[in-house]
Parts: sequence; C-alpha cells; structure tokens
Amino acid sequence: MRRQLRFTGVGGQGVLLAGEILAAAKISDGGYGVKAATYTSQVRGGPTVVDILLDDKEILFPYAIDGEIEFMLSVAQVSYDQFKNGVKEGGIIVVDPDLVHPTDEDRKKWKIYEIPIIRIAKYEVGNVVTQSVVALAIAVEMTHVMDEEKVFEAMKKKVPPKVLDANIKAWELGREYAKRALAGENLADLDIAAC
Repeated sequence: MRRQLRFTGVGGQGVLLAGEILAAAKISDGGYGVKAATYTSQVRGGPTVVDILLDDKEILFPYAIDGEIEFMLSVAQVSYDQFKNGVKEGGIIVVDPDLVHPTDEDRKKWKIYEIPIIRIAKYEVGNVVTQSVVALAIAVEMTHVMDEEKVFEAMKKKVPPKVLDANIKAWELGREYAKRALAGENLADLDIAAC
C-alpha cells in the first residue's frame, strides 16, 4: 500500500533531509521510496515542499496525489498555506506553533498537532540544524509508516558524523514530543528553553 507524507518549510530549513532519510530507509528495507521536492523559489527562504512516497511495489508515478497525503509537517506559514490542501480530510498535520498558525476551519478538517520543533532543536538538542531529524522522528512516531529502528539506522548513515550525537538526541526528543502530543498534551506554550 502506498503511503504519502509531506514536509514543508522554506529553503534552508532542512526539510529535504527528513525526506531523503525516509525514502532511503524504505529502499534499504527492500521497498520503494521516492522523494519529490519542489522549490517554488530558487532562493533561500522560498517555500519548499518535499513529498515522500513509500510502497512495497514499484512506484510508477513519483508524485504525491493531492487529497491522499496522510501526514504533513510544516515549519513555515507560507508553505503551510500553499500546500495544506493536499492532505486528505482527517489526516494529520503537525505545525511549529511559533511559525505556523492554522485557522479554526483547518482544525475542523484535519487533526492538527502543535509541536515547537525549532525550539526543541535549538534549546534541548542545542543545535538548530537537527530540526530535520526532530521532524523525521515526529513523522515516524505519528504515522508508524515504517519500522522506527530502520529509519533510525538510515538517519545515522545520512547525517554528518560530527553531528551524529546531536541527531540521535534529536531523534529521541522528536519521538518523545510526538507521543506527548498524541496523548493530548498542549505543547504550543511549553517553555522548552527552561527544560
């Protein structure tokens, strides 16, 4: 069965890495994984979307189908607004509450969780560059799209060795915060800097 996920942000935020790792993990597990990235602007700061397709069968059409995407994570309002309508009704959307503000209508249409991804990376991990791995761990924990251990191993191979320990911490924190969000905890106003 094909699974479709979407990561959105702006150029320079690292959403591409999360998609690359997830697709690579599926391929290393004997399946098929495709990362389709779109840059609406070729400059740093332009809206970016990365669609991830995962399947046990060969993927002949390597693009996500709007209305069938089950999960989206967004760390930029401009990208959220531009790409949210591809998510199926009742699907999961994770947003960074410091950067993305869904409407009341959005909250009726999708299951929206607010997790301060950038704050987690910057203050708890201590390296904002790890935000892509925080996002990846959240996506895997919330969708169970793949065996977590296989994605974790793919992540360790993909990130630079000098930031491996930080990314391992980012992975663990992403999973922890995803569990807390799914349990109904309000994380939007969490004072992470004081943790």
